[in-house]
Amino acid sequence: MRHEVQVRLIKQLETHLDAGTNVDAGGLMLNPTRVYVDPELAEREWNEFFVHHPQIVGLSGDLAAPGSFMTIDDLGVPILTTRDNEGRFRAFVNACRHRGAVVENRERGDDATSFSCPFHNWTYSLEGTLIGLTKGDHFGDVDTSCRGLVELPAAERHGILWIHPDPAGTIDVDALLGDELSDEFESWNFDSLRYLGGDTYDVACNWKLAMDTFGETYHFPVLHSKSLNLTFHGNVQCYDTFGRNHRMLLCRREIDDMLKLPENEWRVTTAGLPAYWLFPNVQLLPSEFGAFLVRAYPTPGQTGRHVSRISFYVWPGTEAGSSAETAVRTISEMFASIIRDEDYVVAASQQRSANAGSLEHVLFGRNEPALHHYHSTYRAALGMPPLPLLDDHDVA
Repeated sequence: MRHEVQVRLIKQLETHLDAGTNVDAGGLMLNPTRVYVDPELAEREWNEFFVHHPQIVGLSGDLAAPGSFMTIDDLGVPILTTRDNEGRFRAFVNACRHRGAVVENRERGDDATSFSCPFHNWTYSLEGTLIGLTKGDHFGDVDTSCRGLVELPAAERHGILWIHPDPAGTIDVDALLGDELSDEFESWNFDSLRYLGGDTYDVACNWKLAMDTFGETYHFPVLHSKSLNLTFHGNVQCYDTFGRNHRMLLCRREIDDMLKLPENEWRVTTAGLPAYWLFPNVQLLPSEFGAFLVRAYPTPGQTGRHVSRISFYVWPGTEAGSSAETAVRTISEMFASIIRDEDYVVAASQQRSANAGSLEHVLFGRNEPALHHYHSTYRAALGMPPLPLLDDHDVA
């Protein structure tokens, strides 16, 4: 993030702290609870937001060198992503062109020279080309140039990896991010982050409830009273939207001492924690020591269930295997456990209420603009009517 933007945001946090205020969405919003349980809506979301929409699947550090790969099974089609011999990011349908068996079953690796199907040992290069056909003289005279893995659209920009689950799909990164956010991401140097590890949570709540947990810090003094609230000022934030995306800046308690320094020494990752929501299902949180990437995926056929995948990354300068790396890993795992054991536990309880149908609406406050933006954006993307912004006295 450019330093002048950092200073501007830090001053906004300072103003809120001094005045005892927070960002104001301009009104209240009633959100129908059916959006968390309606199977027809869930099917529309699955098709529009996931199957037929570009997906962020990781950062460049996930595929650090030629021969590295990841497999993805969250989007209705098995996917294999690779860093090929020329260093290019590629994506393929992870299915052998012989009989359709999954070719690579490992979640990730960094030393592949090729991929061999476990069924009949048909072998593919890092570029997806069919380079080995067992007993070809017995099988038949197959044109191997036409039987490579089915390639999927893939794009890499600003250290972020996008794929499209549909071979006929397109990825327009400029349109997905917009000029302002694209410029901001360029200044972060996300491509220098190194993958450190991650975790996966299968949670009994709708994927949108998972996103909602990242939408405000109003709950920090209560839900996180013995965890995040010790590090962050609750109910204080900056908030900006970028088309369908947003940036929310949480306020760290270290800001109190940092404000005593000259402005040229101010750092946004000391004063706060930026949280970027990237439509539809991704949270990217860069910090002073690395970054977190959270991806939430619906469980098809179960509106009240989703899978969250959390990845940890570290900035350059932290040596692999060092005590510093161990410290970063510990912090990352602790952060993920707070999401699992505090945020997602409450989200699952919200889902139980929604399942029961006991509440027609939930209420988003003035100090929860990200929740307004999430759900207004989802509805607009599906062509649904917008939810009105209400004055305080209009809410019974």
